[in-house]
Amino acid sequence: MTRHSLTRALFAASALLSATVLAAPAEPKYAIRDNSSETLIDAASAKQIWLENLPTTQNKIWPEKKYGYLSEVNGGFDANKNCVVVARTMLVPRGPINKNTFVYDPKKTSVAFAAQPGATPDQCKALAREKLKEAVLSIVSSLDH
Repeated sequence: MTRHSLTRALFAASALLSATVLAAPAEPKYAIRDNSSETLIDAASAKQIWLENLPTTQNKIWPEKKYGYLSEVNGGFDANKNCVVVARTMLVPRGPINKNTFVYDPKKTSVAFAAQPGATPDQCKALAREKLKEAVLSIVSSLDH
């Protein structure tokens, strides 16, 4: 292969790579933490609810490099066998030095709660997912403010 054809091949490869990078905008890298009761919802399911409902474009007021999302789902069954669920979501600053940590100084919060008499454990888990989604949607709807 000659130097000229090698240069042309490298140029074509770099042009193709550049076009691919420009064509597909990078998804935001949201920092998400979940401190929920494992009996109601696992961390992977909670994170999935966040990712399905967070905006795909970067928010200029609350950029993902400076802020993260925290959720807590707690509750369970009371003495009367009622399923009681409280889901709380927060928009919090990321740590100034370590961006993988959060500063507990909520800028936005949302709480959703419900009780379901006579629920089975699976119904209680479904209620927990529903209330977490409701709280996440509440935070997302307030991001433009």
